[in-house]
Amino acid sequence: MATTPPTQNRPLAATSPRRASRPAWLVTLLCWLIVVFDGYDLIVYGTTLPSLLKEKGWDLTPTTAGFIGSLAFAGMLVGALGAGLLSDRLGRRRTILWATLWFSAFTALCAVAPSAEVFGAFRFLAGLGLGGLVPSANALTAEFVSRKHRSAVSTMMMSGVPIGGSIAALLGLWLLPTYGWRSMYAVAFAAVLVLLPLCYLLLPESPTWLRAHGRVAEGKAVEAQFGLVHDPSEHFGETHAPGFRTILRGSFLRPTVLFAAATVATLFAWYGLGTWLPKLMGSDPRFDMGQPLAFLLALNLGAVLGSVVTAWAGVRFGPLRSAVVAAAVACVALAILLTYPTDATPIYAALILAGVGTHGTQCLIIAAVASHYPPTLRGTSLGFALGVGRLGAVLAPQVGGLLLDAGLGVGSNFLAFSVAAGLAAVLLAVTAVVTKPAVSARPAVDVLVH
Repeated sequence: MATTPPTQNRPLAATSPRRASRPAWLVTLLCWLIVVFDGYDLIVYGTTLPSLLKEKGWDLTPTTAGFIGSLAFAGMLVGALGAGLLSDRLGRRRTILWATLWFSAFTALCAVAPSAEVFGAFRFLAGLGLGGLVPSANALTAEFVSRKHRSAVSTMMMSGVPIGGSIAALLGLWLLPTYGWRSMYAVAFAAVLVLLPLCYLLLPESPTWLRAHGRVAEGKAVEAQFGLVHDPSEHFGETHAPGFRTILRGSFLRPTVLFAAATVATLFAWYGLGTWLPKLMGSDPRFDMGQPLAFLLALNLGAVLGSVVTAWAGVRFGPLRSAVVAAAVACVALAILLTYPTDATPIYAALILAGVGTHGTQCLIIAAVASHYPPTLRGTSLGFALGVGRLGAVLAPQVGGLLLDAGLGVGSNFLAFSVAAGLAAVLLAVTAVVTKPAVSARPAVDVLVH
């Protein structure tokens, strides 16, 4: 691996004043808004699942409904693996724009699906774009954030997922009784009508990516536009060719595998709850204490709160150590639901903590990955962790449906999700030990916000 010339190998930082025509936080805001729509499109299936099980002519069972729920996550697996690599090769901006157009269009098409088979195909195709968005958006945002604040900004940006889920739950309370489940998917097209044009006009390309691909003049133009200048006191030393072969060998191998394994366990718990919670809470009389969608709303509001708490904890204690605690909190919270509390208060409290722990853990994993790898590998490494991690999201809806069809009750689902969160805590503790020397030895900052 060759060492790049110093002029192309320095991080970007706001070390001297420069007039900027656009604020650097605009990048994070636009990516956050896209992630909100991403979260809506992910969680909307869980809000409509009880209605889909009653759709005439579709004859869905919990097992087949779980399979359809898994199709979107299977698409996300492929999309994350592909888009993470593409964002390093073709650019963050183009990948984000195409992914947003893709997932919004196919989610909206679900509103006119004539059968369960077509609906499932649209969910899989939408998943390709949904999976490609998060690693690309995180890779781009990391270019405009200091290492010190990257954990906070990453977790705050990922709060868009549960906020989108909360919007889905709130809209479901209003739209489902009057307009039916199809209206919930038609809403997704708002991303194309409103957000995509804004991103096309305002979202920049990564200056680091432009420089790495020989487009130095364009990189300088972006730097000037956002008031960024090179800091000659910092450099990355080596430039690595983007690709999975690079992150699956040498010093990158162990952290790459561990980050991916922890993501599998975390996403199993998070998306298993997101898919089945309304059905679980609505099918057991022991949880008959309110609207099932209200329980889903509590989970997502907890996840929003988790984004705030883990943003602070990630900066204060480091993303990996904070992730271990967050995963343990989720494990304990889900175990509380196995006791079948007789009052609504501990149920809502447990679901809020489960949201804090599961989503907060994933936010912190993303922050840890973004900080651990150099800029040339950031999109690839995020894509690999989130892509392989989607195996957990693929399995969770199917496992939940199989457990219900087997007559094991809702408690079996909560047990499975609790065990997954506990496993994530163990894997992250090991990852913290394995990656500690590498993280402390490799500066990973290329852009600082002035």
